[in-house]
Amino acid sequence: MNAGRSTDTSTGEGAGGADGLRGSGVVVTGAGGGIGAALARRFAAEGARVVVNDLDADRAKVVAEEIGAVAVPGDASAVVDEARNALGGTVDVWCANAGLSSPGDAFADEDVWAAAWDVNVMAHVRAARALLPEWLERGGGRFVSTVSAAGLLTMIGAAPYSVSKHGAYAFAEWLSLTYRHRGLRVHAICPQGVRTDMLTAAGTAGELVLAPTAIEPEDVADALIDAIDADRFLVLPHPEVAGYYRNRATDPERWLGTMNHVQQAWEAGTREE
Repeated sequence: MNAGRSTDTSTGEGAGGADGLRGSGVVVTGAGGGIGAALARRFAAEGARVVVNDLDADRAKVVAEEIGAVAVPGDASAVVDEARNALGGTVDVWCANAGLSSPGDAFADEDVWAAAWDVNVMAHVRAARALLPEWLERGGGRFVSTVSAAGLLTMIGAAPYSVSKHGAYAFAEWLSLTYRHRGLRVHAICPQGVRTDMLTAAGTAGELVLAPTAIEPEDVADALIDAIDADRFLVLPHPEVAGYYRNRATDPERWLGTMNHVQQAWEAGTREE
């Protein structure tokens, strides 16, 4: 794999569409499986030079070898410099995909809340801090945040996850509105159920709410590439989420009532087990 510098993006051209991905340096965190692996494969297929990051070094290596990429295992919050070096000094696209599924209610342990916030929000903040100076100087860069529909809506049975994903979405939104005139492109991926280990970890709540309309990780990657082509911030692999989001905003009482009925159905099903 060629680890040299990517094509020049000093004019911001690298931010304009999927055609500009060829030769770009792309980092995907949490890419040892699931959505992250699908993103890494798709970027490689588009001709990008890819760094595969995952806490599990073996899984990162397997995916990297499959697609001709470089594996940089470790904590997603702390690999920016190593990933940049692996790409010859320049990161063009950062996919903040690593996430933590955190079920529990308001009484979840403090360390569960802290871990969810650290992985699902602060890892994105730390990456942005490390990448923004160069991107703003050259007038181009792309930040992709894997959020979840829970960040737009909510998820029953998973307070730490829902709250932290709201935070991830808010940070992506803030990045976009603050820096888009300086060449930064931001995308927030907000799928519902995706057939990954995280869906399995969602347990009975996931089976009730997410599994019936679950899609493949590759569908999420396709949706992102479409959004990059359209220069669109919000990436909705499940298009129906747009309607749910609209209902939540325009009639919150009705939306909350509907979700409470889902909560009650879940509680009843749990008691019957």
